[in-house]
Amino acid sequence: MNQTVRETAAANLDVVKPEKGVRRTRLREFQAQLVERMQAAQRGGYTKLSQLGIMIGQGRYLLDLRESGEIVTAGTLTRVPLTRDWYIGLSNIRGNLTGVVDLPRFQGMDNTKLDTQCRIVAFAPGMAFNSGLLVSQVLGLRTVSEMEEIPFEDNQLESKAWLRKKYRDKDGNIWFELSLATLVQDQDFLQIGI
Repeated sequence: MNQTVRETAAANLDVVKPEKGVRRTRLREFQAQLVERMQAAQRGGYTKLSQLGIMIGQGRYLLDLRESGEIVTAGTLTRVPLTRDWYIGLSNIRGNLTGVVDLPRFQGMDNTKLDTQCRIVAFAPGMAFNSGLLVSQVLGLRTVSEMEEIPFEDNQLESKAWLRKKYRDKDGNIWFELSLATLVQDQDFLQIGI
């Protein structure tokens, strides 16, 4: 009888890998928490404490949570004829057609490589600008107060009004604070037609 109890106890101690459904549930919980934090930021909480860290091409950027909206997989993008090469198409985000921009290409650099990690970060609904940026990877929330602000270099890429500040994190990575509100006022950004 003691043998059976020990075997049962040993069997219960085995590490069980979570099933796919459980992993999906955890991912959904994480996404829900991220959405809650982003909504809190849009209401005024977390004002500048945390920003959304993203990778666009090879660059690391910080987005103000009040300016960024929904984050979705890149999925299917529908090309729009007679547009500039940095305007990569339209995406259907919850029934709304959203224009998608490749920021490095807009800056005259190479196209962002479209792969499974790519996401579209939509502009916040409050900005009334139905567009989004193609990002190579979403890196999660970053705390700017833990970074060191450093000066911009004198070059054309860093002299854009929509690049507000430049930071270095404790790992030596360079981050640019990207203002979507200022970006949508850039006349070149508004001219998508060729």
